[in-house]
Amino acid sequence: MELIYNTWPWYVAGPLIALVMFLLLKMGKKFGMSSNLRAMCSIGGAGKFSDFFKYDWKSSKWNLYVVAGVIVGGIIAFQFLTPHAPQVHPDVVDQLQGLGITSTNTSFLPTELFSLESLLTLKGFSILLIGGFLVGFGARYAGGCTSGHAISGISDLQLPSLIAVIGFFIGGLVMIHLIFPIIF
Repeated sequence: MELIYNTWPWYVAGPLIALVMFLLLKMGKKFGMSSNLRAMCSIGGAGKFSDFFKYDWKSSKWNLYVVAGVIVGGIIAFQFLTPHAPQVHPDVVDQLQGLGITSTNTSFLPTELFSLESLLTLKGFSILLIGGFLVGFGARYAGGCTSGHAISGISDLQLPSLIAVIGFFIGGLVMIHLIFPIIF
């Protein structure tokens, strides 16, 4: 059981991801989570309002099964397989406490950002609303999200995916080192 509770080492998880990507490429499939939002909007009838959503979403319905598996797997893992919150390195805990995030090592997500109490404040609601918009816009503008570009696109040796991933890392560094301290 400890095998399931603990994180898997890179030399196990990495080859498994590579194997899945190889099989998807052999089958002519592209993996990505954000493209499922387009499919769900298309299923919901958004094609009546925008041509962007008029496409054959059934050709990528296998990807919707992946999303359903991720959601169900996450629920199962949270409910039955993860008895303790992940432990973060003490140096990171100190840095986060300096920013006012004190829930590290006690919850799976920082409650200062992801809790009902936070959502019901103007600051918390604004952060989630603006952050969600920026993530959605960025994923659409970049032609995919981090999983699509970093896992699938780079596996397919696509230069635009490499450029997008470099941009994601630069954006993440700017966010955490320059913008995050201003917000908190």
